[in-house]
Amino acid sequence: MRKRLTWISGFLFLLLMASSLSYAGESKQLRILYLNDFHGFAQSYPSAGHSEKTGGIAFLAGEVNRFREKQPALLLAAGDFIQGNPWTNLFDGKSAVEVMNAMNFSAMVLGNHEFDFGQDVLKKRIAEANFPILAANVRGLSSITPYVLTEISGLNVAIIGLITEETSTTTHPKNVQGLTFLPVIRTAQHLVNDLRNKSDLIIVLSHLGLPADVELAKAVRGIDIIVGGHSHTRIDKPMKIHQTLIVQGWEHAKVLGMLDVTVRKQTIIRHEGKLIAIEPRQQKPDPFIAAIVDRYQQQTAVILDDVIGEAQIDLHGKNSRSRETSLGNLIADILRRQTHADIALINGGGIRADMLKGPVRINDVLSVLPFPNHPVVLKVNGKELKEIFEHGVSDLEGTAGRFPQVSGIEIVYQPANPVGQRIRSLNVDGKAIQPQSWYTLATNDFLAAGGDGYTALTKILETMEHKGNHPMHENRVILFDSGRAIRDMVIDFIKDKKLISATVEGRIQKED
Repeated sequence: MRKRLTWISGFLFLLLMASSLSYAGESKQLRILYLNDFHGFAQSYPSAGHSEKTGGIAFLAGEVNRFREKQPALLLAAGDFIQGNPWTNLFDGKSAVEVMNAMNFSAMVLGNHEFDFGQDVLKKRIAEANFPILAANVRGLSSITPYVLTEISGLNVAIIGLITEETSTTTHPKNVQGLTFLPVIRTAQHLVNDLRNKSDLIIVLSHLGLPADVELAKAVRGIDIIVGGHSHTRIDKPMKIHQTLIVQGWEHAKVLGMLDVTVRKQTIIRHEGKLIAIEPRQQKPDPFIAAIVDRYQQQTAVILDDVIGEAQIDLHGKNSRSRETSLGNLIADILRRQTHADIALINGGGIRADMLKGPVRINDVLSVLPFPNHPVVLKVNGKELKEIFEHGVSDLEGTAGRFPQVSGIEIVYQPANPVGQRIRSLNVDGKAIQPQSWYTLATNDFLAAGGDGYTALTKILETMEHKGNHPMHENRVILFDSGRAIRDMVIDFIKDKKLISATVEGRIQKED
């Protein structure tokens, strides 16, 4: 009898093991829906040179619903959602979080622009969110979490959030005071090592930008998927670096990203991904999301829809991160004239949209200039100007936003030269600047505080603090107007002039 029981027990054990091995080898499918860099562009709008409208978060939500009906799916947000467009800016991001809750997002990583309203506002938005908000490499903000473990489609999925280490220079420094941004690769490696045996799949929800995502995939093995943002890159088909898939979905809810993967034994054995264009003419909106969008839009319409002037041509600003633009020239001209400075400098990354030919509304200006930056006028010498503009042309790929848009100065640079040795000439009023001559430079408080890495401007303020009233250093700050935003200057200028136009004039020239 005992032998028979032993035989039965052994048979059951082998059967259980066979069953377990069969289960371990079973393939499972997972669908991931994603978007990034929404920036509060809730309504559909035409892009420059096109009459058809694109985007619209209600239409994107309709597509999410359609794909979720077919199978369960993760819905992931790769940062920069609550700030950028007046639809969300006027409510400090509350409207964007309400829409995301209604769409049942699975997780979101903090973007650098989530900090733009300050930490107190950010904590309120995090508290309102019905989904986890992630950032593994941020210390000092207790309301965020480094990662989340979730079960979907029979898979245990780990989602890690990573934000760019440059956040401290891409938002106003006061917004990140007391926070530390840890090295991305080291943080990722530690968490991947910890989570690999606890999950079937590891996803990094990244607000690093595509170049940094590629470096992360090369440096850290064990990441299955990187869902990226920050660089506003349109990746139509998934990239593969070693065994890591990288996806990113452009910007402003103009596309919905979809990635389908088949997983077996913690390995992706098949994948298929694409971007679904959001085209209101051909798609149905989610009526509940549309009602939320309309409710907030009605609250702002009285002010924002007021026509203040007319653009005689399309004024392009979206390429301001890497070249001189007509809209950059117009805004810099307005800043220089309003402040009576010799030179004006604004960061190209602060210009977030084009201004199309036709009626110009307050809403259009706030879309172009979503940040409440204020004018600052500093007294600088020629040597300092060269250092300032060397930094301005140090990132010619346009990922950092520091590229200068200027007025009152002509810049010639050689992009092939090493960083710090690219400026060939700087002319003011047709004359080469002199290292010891003094000039007045109008800029914004973001750059004056070291934003976008303009530490040369910060050094001027630090010099004043350390030197006191020494005659060589007094009166270096000619103007610091915290009561009037630069975008208000632009609104008043358009109201006064009625008809506006600008062109690219060769203020910033490349030499081969």
